[in-house]
Amino acid sequence: MSIFRLGDSGPEVADIQQRLVGLGMPIDREELGGRFGASTDAGVREFQAGRSLRVDGIVGPDTWGQLVEAGWELGDRTLYLRSPLFRGDDVRELQRKLNALGFDAGREDGMFGARSDAAVREFQRNVGQGSDGIVGPETVLALERLRPHTEGPSRAVVREQESLRDMRSGIAGAVIAIDPGHWVEDRGDSGPSGTSEADVTFAMASALANELEAYGAKPALLRAEDESPTPSQRARLANELGAAVCVSLHLNAGEPGAFGPTVYYFGSGTTYSPMGKRLAELVLGELTRGLGTHGTCERLTASLLRETRMPAVQVEPAFITNESEEGALTEPSFPSLVAKAVAAGIAAFFGHG
Repeated sequence: MSIFRLGDSGPEVADIQQRLVGLGMPIDREELGGRFGASTDAGVREFQAGRSLRVDGIVGPDTWGQLVEAGWELGDRTLYLRSPLFRGDDVRELQRKLNALGFDAGREDGMFGARSDAAVREFQRNVGQGSDGIVGPETVLALERLRPHTEGPSRAVVREQESLRDMRSGIAGAVIAIDPGHWVEDRGDSGPSGTSEADVTFAMASALANELEAYGAKPALLRAEDESPTPSQRARLANELGAAVCVSLHLNAGEPGAFGPTVYYFGSGTTYSPMGKRLAELVLGELTRGLGTHGTCERLTASLLRETRMPAVQVEPAFITNESEEGALTEPSFPSLVAKAVAAGIAAFFGHG
Protein backbone atom coordinates (compact mmCIF):
# COMPACT_ATOMS: atom_id res chain seq x y z
CA MET A 1 0.00 0.00 0.00
CA SER A 2 0.98 3.65 -0.24
CA ILE A 3 2.35 5.49 2.79
CA PHE A 4 0.61 8.61 4.09
CA ARG A 5 2.05 11.30 6.32
CA LEU A 6 1.85 14.97 7.27
CA GLY A 7 1.18 17.13 4.18
CA ASP A 8 -0.58 14.45 2.12
CA SER A 9 -4.18 14.74 0.96
CA GLY A 10 -6.83 12.75 -0.84
CA PRO A 11 -9.63 10.23 -0.27
CA GLU A 12 -7.29 7.75 1.40
CA VAL A 13 -6.44 10.37 4.03
CA ALA A 14 -10.15 11.02 4.51
CA ASP A 15 -10.64 7.30 5.18
CA ILE A 16 -7.86 7.37 7.77
CA GLN A 17 -9.49 10.38 9.43
CA GLN A 18 -12.90 8.70 9.58
CA ARG A 19 -11.41 5.71 11.32
CA LEU A 20 -9.54 7.91 13.80
CA VAL A 21 -12.69 9.88 14.60
CA GLY A 22 -14.57 6.62 15.10
CA LEU A 23 -11.95 5.65 17.69
CA GLY A 24 -12.36 8.95 19.53
CA MET A 25 -9.43 10.91 18.09
CA PRO A 26 -10.26 14.60 17.53
CA ILE A 27 -9.55 15.89 14.02
CA ASP A 28 -9.83 19.62 13.21
CA ARG A 29 -12.80 20.47 11.03
CA GLU A 30 -10.64 22.17 8.39
CA GLU A 31 -8.64 18.95 7.92
CA LEU A 32 -11.60 16.59 7.68
CA GLY A 33 -12.22 15.53 4.13
CA GLY A 34 -8.70 14.49 3.32
CA ARG A 35 -5.97 16.92 4.43
CA PHE A 36 -3.27 15.30 6.57
CA GLY A 37 -2.59 18.21 8.90
CA ALA A 38 -1.34 18.62 12.46
CA SER A 39 -4.41 17.19 14.22
CA THR A 40 -4.46 14.15 11.93
CA ASP A 41 -0.77 13.62 12.65
CA ALA A 42 -1.47 13.89 16.40
CA GLY A 43 -4.36 11.42 16.09
CA VAL A 44 -2.21 8.90 14.24
CA ARG A 45 0.54 9.19 16.84
CA GLU A 46 -1.92 8.72 19.70
CA PHE A 47 -3.33 5.64 17.98
CA GLN A 48 0.15 4.22 17.37
CA ALA A 49 1.16 4.73 21.00
CA GLY A 50 -1.97 2.95 22.21
CA ARG A 51 -1.34 -0.01 19.90
CA SER A 52 2.39 -0.46 20.65
CA LEU A 53 3.31 0.62 17.13
CA ARG A 54 6.22 2.84 16.16
CA VAL A 55 5.09 6.38 16.97
CA ASP A 56 6.09 8.28 13.84
CA GLY A 57 2.81 9.72 12.51
CA ILE A 58 3.22 7.68 9.31
CA VAL A 59 0.36 5.47 8.13
CA GLY A 60 2.06 2.50 6.52
CA PRO A 61 0.97 -1.15 6.32
CA ASP A 62 1.15 -1.86 10.07
CA THR A 63 -0.69 1.28 11.19
CA TRP A 64 -3.31 1.01 8.45
CA GLY A 65 -3.91 -2.67 9.18
CA GLN A 66 -4.46 -1.98 12.85
CA LEU A 67 -6.73 0.98 12.11
CA VAL A 68 -8.95 -1.43 10.20
CA GLU A 69 -8.72 -4.08 12.93
CA ALA A 70 -9.61 -1.59 15.66
CA GLY A 71 -13.02 -1.08 14.06
CA TRP A 72 -14.22 -4.63 14.88
CA GLU A 73 -15.89 -5.63 18.16
CA LEU A 74 -16.73 -9.18 19.17
CA GLY A 75 -20.13 -10.00 17.69
CA ASP A 76 -19.87 -7.62 14.73
CA ARG A 77 -19.21 -10.49 12.32
CA THR A 78 -19.11 -14.27 12.23
CA LEU A 79 -15.61 -15.65 12.82
CA TYR A 80 -14.19 -18.98 11.69
CA LEU A 81 -10.98 -20.48 10.36
CA ARG A 82 -10.28 -19.38 6.80
CA SER A 83 -7.50 -18.20 4.53
CA PRO A 84 -6.64 -15.35 4.73
CA LEU A 85 -7.17 -15.35 8.48
CA PHE A 86 -9.70 -13.06 10.13
CA ARG A 87 -7.83 -10.26 11.89
CA GLY A 88 -9.19 -7.70 14.29
CA ASP A 89 -9.90 -6.57 17.81
CA ASP A 90 -12.90 -8.91 17.84
CA VAL A 91 -10.55 -11.87 17.36
CA ARG A 92 -8.23 -10.54 20.06
CA GLU A 93 -11.16 -10.22 22.50
CA LEU A 94 -12.30 -13.74 21.63
CA GLN A 95 -8.81 -15.10 22.31
CA ARG A 96 -8.61 -13.22 25.61
CA LYS A 97 -11.95 -14.61 26.82
CA LEU A 98 -11.18 -18.17 25.75
CA ASN A 99 -7.77 -18.10 27.43
CA ALA A 100 -9.29 -16.69 30.61
CA LEU A 101 -11.75 -19.61 30.69
CA GLY A 102 -8.95 -22.17 30.26
CA PHE A 103 -9.41 -22.88 26.55
CA ASP A 104 -6.02 -22.45 24.90
CA ALA A 105 -6.51 -19.96 22.06
CA GLY A 106 -2.77 -19.26 21.85
CA ARG A 107 -1.15 -15.87 21.71
CA GLU A 108 -3.63 -13.00 21.80
CA ASP A 109 -2.49 -11.58 18.49
CA GLY A 110 -5.84 -10.83 16.88
CA MET A 111 -5.46 -13.49 14.16
CA PHE A 112 -7.96 -16.37 14.01
CA GLY A 113 -5.66 -19.31 13.32
CA ALA A 114 -5.70 -23.04 14.00
CA ARG A 115 -5.19 -22.72 17.75
CA SER A 116 -8.09 -20.28 18.05
CA ASP A 117 -10.26 -22.63 16.00
CA ALA A 118 -9.41 -25.57 18.29
CA ALA A 119 -10.16 -23.49 21.40
CA VAL A 120 -13.54 -22.40 20.02
CA ARG A 121 -14.49 -26.00 19.24
CA GLU A 122 -13.48 -27.16 22.71
CA PHE A 123 -15.46 -24.33 24.29
CA GLN A 124 -18.52 -25.17 22.19
CA ARG A 125 -18.35 -28.82 23.27
CA ASN A 126 -18.15 -27.80 26.92
CA VAL A 127 -21.23 -25.57 26.73
CA GLY A 128 -23.27 -28.09 24.78
CA GLN A 129 -23.14 -26.37 21.38
CA GLY A 130 -22.36 -27.92 18.03
CA SER A 131 -18.58 -28.03 17.72
CA ASP A 132 -18.29 -26.31 14.34
CA GLY A 133 -15.68 -23.63 15.15
CA ILE A 134 -18.03 -20.89 13.95
CA VAL A 135 -18.25 -17.91 16.29
CA GLY A 136 -21.73 -16.57 15.70
CA PRO A 137 -24.31 -14.97 18.03
CA GLU A 138 -24.91 -18.16 20.02
CA THR A 139 -21.23 -18.71 20.83
CA VAL A 140 -20.67 -15.04 21.64
CA LEU A 141 -23.67 -15.08 23.97
CA ALA A 142 -22.32 -18.16 25.76
CA LEU A 143 -18.97 -16.44 26.25
CA GLU A 144 -20.58 -13.27 27.60
CA ARG A 145 -22.80 -15.25 29.95
CA LEU A 146 -19.74 -16.80 31.64
CA ARG A 147 -18.13 -13.38 32.20
CA PRO A 148 -14.50 -14.55 32.13
CA HIS A 149 -11.99 -12.59 34.20
CA THR A 150 -9.49 -11.24 31.65
CA GLU A 151 -7.22 -9.09 33.79
CA GLY A 152 -4.50 -11.65 34.61
CA PRO A 153 -1.79 -13.12 32.35
CA SER A 154 -3.15 -15.25 29.52
CA ARG A 155 -2.65 -18.98 29.26
CA ALA A 156 -0.35 -18.41 26.28
CA VAL A 157 1.95 -16.13 28.31
CA VAL A 158 2.11 -18.61 31.19
CA ARG A 159 2.87 -21.50 28.82
CA GLU A 160 5.66 -19.53 27.15
CA GLN A 161 7.16 -18.64 30.54
CA GLU A 162 7.25 -22.33 31.42
CA SER A 163 8.89 -23.17 28.07
CA LEU A 164 11.56 -20.56 28.76
CA ARG A 165 12.39 -22.12 32.14
CA ASP A 166 12.63 -25.59 30.61
CA MET A 167 14.75 -24.56 27.64
CA ARG A 168 17.95 -26.59 27.29
CA SER A 169 18.74 -26.65 23.58
CA GLY A 170 21.97 -25.21 22.19
CA ILE A 171 22.45 -22.93 19.22
CA ALA A 172 24.32 -25.51 17.08
CA GLY A 173 22.10 -26.59 14.19
CA ALA A 174 19.35 -24.07 15.00
CA VAL A 175 17.77 -22.23 12.07
CA ILE A 176 17.97 -18.47 12.70
CA ALA A 177 15.84 -16.29 10.41
CA ILE A 178 17.43 -12.90 9.66
CA ASP A 179 15.38 -10.06 8.21
CA PRO A 180 17.33 -7.17 6.62
CA GLY A 181 14.83 -4.38 7.24
CA HIS A 182 13.33 -2.38 4.37
CA TRP A 183 13.88 -3.04 0.70
CA VAL A 184 14.44 -1.61 -2.76
CA GLU A 185 11.33 0.62 -2.90
CA ASP A 186 11.28 1.54 0.80
CA ARG A 187 14.70 2.74 1.90
CA GLY A 188 13.55 3.50 5.45
CA ASP A 189 14.62 6.55 7.43
CA SER A 190 17.50 8.81 6.44
CA GLY A 191 20.22 10.53 8.44
CA PRO A 192 21.38 14.16 8.34
CA SER A 193 24.05 13.25 5.79
CA GLY A 194 21.71 11.22 3.61
CA THR A 195 22.51 7.68 4.78
CA SER A 196 19.41 5.51 4.31
CA GLU A 197 18.39 2.69 6.61
CA ALA A 198 18.45 0.12 3.82
CA ASP A 199 22.09 1.03 3.08
CA VAL A 200 23.06 -0.45 6.45
CA THR A 201 20.56 -3.22 7.26
CA PHE A 202 21.66 -5.69 4.59
CA ALA A 203 25.32 -5.30 5.59
CA MET A 204 24.38 -5.98 9.22
CA ALA A 205 22.31 -9.01 8.18
CA SER A 206 25.14 -10.50 6.13
CA ALA A 207 27.63 -9.98 8.97
CA LEU A 208 25.19 -11.57 11.43
CA ALA A 209 24.81 -14.62 9.19
CA ASN A 210 28.59 -15.07 9.21
CA GLU A 211 28.77 -14.76 13.01
CA LEU A 212 25.96 -17.27 13.53
CA GLU A 213 27.62 -19.77 11.22
CA ALA A 214 30.67 -19.59 13.47
CA TYR A 215 28.42 -20.66 16.37
CA GLY A 216 27.23 -23.66 14.35
CA ALA A 217 23.78 -22.20 13.64
CA LYS A 218 22.01 -22.21 10.27
CA PRO A 219 21.25 -18.58 9.34
CA ALA A 220 18.60 -17.87 6.70
CA LEU A 221 18.13 -14.41 5.18
CA LEU A 222 14.46 -13.57 4.58
CA ARG A 223 15.20 -11.53 1.48
CA ALA A 224 17.92 -11.07 -1.12
CA GLU A 225 19.48 -7.64 -1.58
CA ASP A 226 17.31 -6.90 -4.65
CA GLU A 227 14.05 -8.37 -3.29
CA SER A 228 11.10 -6.55 -1.73
CA PRO A 229 8.88 -9.00 0.20
CA THR A 230 6.33 -7.54 2.60
CA PRO A 231 6.79 -8.01 6.35
CA SER A 232 3.98 -10.59 6.32
CA GLN A 233 5.71 -12.54 3.54
CA ARG A 234 8.94 -12.52 5.55
CA ALA A 235 7.10 -13.76 8.64
CA ARG A 236 5.50 -16.55 6.59
CA LEU A 237 8.91 -17.61 5.26
CA ALA A 238 10.39 -17.68 8.79
CA ASN A 239 7.50 -19.90 9.89
CA GLU A 240 7.91 -22.20 6.88
CA LEU A 241 11.64 -22.55 7.59
CA GLY A 242 10.85 -23.74 11.12
CA ALA A 243 13.19 -21.07 12.48
CA ALA A 244 14.01 -21.28 16.18
CA VAL A 245 14.54 -17.50 16.40
CA CYS A 246 13.87 -14.54 14.09
CA VAL A 247 15.89 -11.30 14.14
CA SER A 248 14.81 -8.24 12.17
CA LEU A 249 17.47 -5.54 11.69
CA HIS A 250 16.51 -1.87 11.42
CA LEU A 251 17.75 1.54 12.54
CA ASN A 252 15.89 3.91 14.83
CA ALA A 253 14.78 7.47 14.10
CA GLY A 254 13.72 10.29 16.39
CA GLU A 255 14.77 13.65 17.72
CA PRO A 256 18.34 14.62 16.75
CA GLY A 257 19.58 14.02 20.31
CA ALA A 258 18.09 10.53 20.67
CA PHE A 259 20.76 7.81 20.80
CA GLY A 260 21.50 4.23 21.76
CA PRO A 261 20.19 0.79 20.78
CA THR A 262 16.59 -0.37 21.11
CA VAL A 263 15.45 -3.98 20.90
CA TYR A 264 11.75 -4.68 20.39
CA TYR A 265 9.77 -7.85 21.13
CA PHE A 266 6.14 -8.73 20.46
CA GLY A 267 3.78 -7.17 22.96
CA SER A 268 0.87 -4.81 23.46
CA GLY A 269 -0.87 -3.26 26.43
CA THR A 270 -2.54 -6.59 27.27
CA THR A 271 -0.09 -9.33 26.26
CA TYR A 272 3.50 -10.06 25.31
CA SER A 273 5.93 -12.83 24.38
CA PRO A 274 8.05 -13.86 27.43
CA MET A 275 10.56 -15.66 25.20
CA GLY A 276 10.77 -12.67 22.88
CA LYS A 277 11.33 -10.39 25.85
CA ARG A 278 14.11 -12.59 27.22
CA LEU A 279 15.82 -12.72 23.83
CA ALA A 280 15.51 -8.92 23.53
CA GLU A 281 17.06 -8.40 26.96
CA LEU A 282 20.04 -10.64 26.17
CA VAL A 283 20.67 -9.04 22.77
CA LEU A 284 20.36 -5.56 24.27
CA GLY A 285 22.85 -6.44 27.01
CA GLU A 286 25.44 -7.48 24.44
CA LEU A 287 24.76 -4.42 22.28
CA THR A 288 25.16 -1.97 25.13
CA ARG A 289 28.46 -3.60 26.08
CA GLY A 290 29.70 -3.63 22.51
CA LEU A 291 28.63 -0.07 21.69
CA GLY A 292 29.41 1.42 25.10
CA THR A 293 26.02 3.07 25.61
CA HIS A 294 22.68 2.48 27.30
CA GLY A 295 19.61 1.13 25.51
CA THR A 296 16.01 0.05 25.98
CA CYS A 297 13.72 -2.95 25.42
CA GLU A 298 10.20 -2.13 24.26
CA ARG A 299 7.01 -3.88 23.17
CA LEU A 300 5.98 -3.63 19.53
CA THR A 301 3.17 -5.12 17.43
CA ALA A 302 4.91 -4.83 14.05
CA SER A 303 3.86 -7.54 11.58
CA LEU A 304 7.11 -9.50 11.67
CA LEU A 305 7.01 -9.81 15.47
CA ARG A 306 3.29 -10.49 15.57
CA GLU A 307 3.05 -13.07 12.78
CA THR A 308 6.12 -15.21 13.45
CA ARG A 309 5.64 -18.32 15.56
CA MET A 310 9.02 -18.31 17.26
CA PRO A 311 10.79 -15.86 19.62
CA ALA A 312 11.40 -12.77 17.50
CA VAL A 313 13.07 -9.41 18.05
CA GLN A 314 13.56 -6.23 16.05
CA VAL A 315 17.06 -4.87 16.67
CA GLU A 316 17.78 -1.17 16.10
CA PRO A 317 21.38 -0.59 17.22
CA ALA A 318 21.52 3.18 16.62
CA PHE A 319 19.55 6.28 15.67
CA ILE A 320 20.18 7.18 12.05
CA THR A 321 18.83 10.66 12.82
CA ASN A 322 21.63 11.27 15.34
CA GLU A 323 24.52 12.88 13.48
CA SER A 324 27.18 11.18 15.60
CA GLU A 325 25.57 7.75 15.36
CA GLU A 326 25.01 8.18 11.62
CA GLY A 327 28.75 8.72 11.31
CA ALA A 328 29.41 5.47 13.17
CA LEU A 329 26.98 3.62 10.89
CA THR A 330 29.11 4.37 7.86
CA GLU A 331 32.28 2.94 9.42
CA PRO A 332 33.29 -0.38 7.78
CA SER A 333 33.53 -2.03 11.21
CA PHE A 334 29.97 -1.17 12.30
CA PRO A 335 28.06 -4.14 10.76
CA SER A 336 30.55 -6.59 12.26
CA LEU A 337 30.40 -4.92 15.67
CA VAL A 338 26.60 -5.19 15.75
CA ALA A 339 26.64 -8.73 14.37
CA LYS A 340 29.01 -9.99 17.08
CA ALA A 341 26.81 -8.52 19.81
CA VAL A 342 23.53 -9.83 18.38
CA ALA A 343 24.99 -13.30 17.77
CA ALA A 344 26.32 -13.42 21.33
CA GLY A 345 22.88 -12.48 22.67
CA ILE A 346 21.23 -15.21 20.60
CA ALA A 347 23.79 -17.77 21.78
CA ALA A 348 23.14 -16.76 25.40
CA PHE A 349 19.40 -17.20 24.80
CA PHE A 350 19.91 -20.80 23.69
CA GLY A 351 22.07 -21.44 26.72
CA HIS A 352 19.53 -19.95 29.11
CA GLY A 353 18.12 -22.17 31.85
